[in-house]
Amino acid sequence: MDDLVSAGWLAANLKAADLVVLDASWHLPAANRDPRQDYEARHIPGARFFDIDMLADHDAATSHMLPGADAFAAGMEALGVGTDDRIVIYDDSALHTSARAWFMLRHFGARQVAILDGGLRAWLAEGLPTSDEAPPERPARFDAVAAGGQVVSKADMLRGVGVPVADARGASRFAGTEPEPRPNVAPGHIPGARNLPFSALYEEDGRFKPPAELRRAFADAGLDPDRPFVATCGSGVTANSLIFAARLLGNRDTRLYDGSWAEWGSDPLTPKERG
Repeated sequence: MDDLVSAGWLAANLKAADLVVLDASWHLPAANRDPRQDYEARHIPGARFFDIDMLADHDAATSHMLPGADAFAAGMEALGVGTDDRIVIYDDSALHTSARAWFMLRHFGARQVAILDGGLRAWLAEGLPTSDEAPPERPARFDAVAAGGQVVSKADMLRGVGVPVADARGASRFAGTEPEPRPNVAPGHIPGARNLPFSALYEEDGRFKPPAELRRAFADAGLDPDRPFVATCGSGVTANSLIFAARLLGNRDTRLYDGSWAEWGSDPLTPKERG
């Protein structure tokens, strides 16, 4: 299974016994949308809801930090998702949150994980059916082990990671001219970071841009997609679009600053730049 699959491919394989489909939609509060309610009203038949808010370390000071391996395994088994399943993730979010779920699943050991190119929008554009029925229970075993070398901490960032830092937030938030959506978070960016807004990687219809255009987006930001980099964003969600896009171009050597600006910007002692 490829890392990126089409709606047509998913429709043709939807009833395979080893295929699990996950709706990983999530929205910022300003969107005034409840992703679980949206899922319950309409989802790809048989899809299960991957709750980004729940599948997190709730003892962390900032939201969406990765949970421990045992907690993630329990969450996946409750969903009916196994380590050896073929997993296809989609979303119905302007934030393209399926990339976050893709990163989490692979980080904890899932072997075959793909993103539905264009998400629910692409599925609907093909005239394919949706459902409001809950999926049946499905026995599953998820043997979660956190992969080393994929995630960096604030301490790592302060020491210096030795590779470029790519910030996936929009240009105005990166520059510090737009207020942060979270309280008590300073404006600006990590000193030396380069700005590649995640939206630059997608077509207007929500599909990923062709490889040549992805390369151009990285180059325009002063980044080489073939070389290692650390991705960051607001709270560790949209940064994963940069990691996934680099993977589409063949780069397997990227890392995520999971705490991202929510952690960095809320610490008065961390250095910050604006402009």
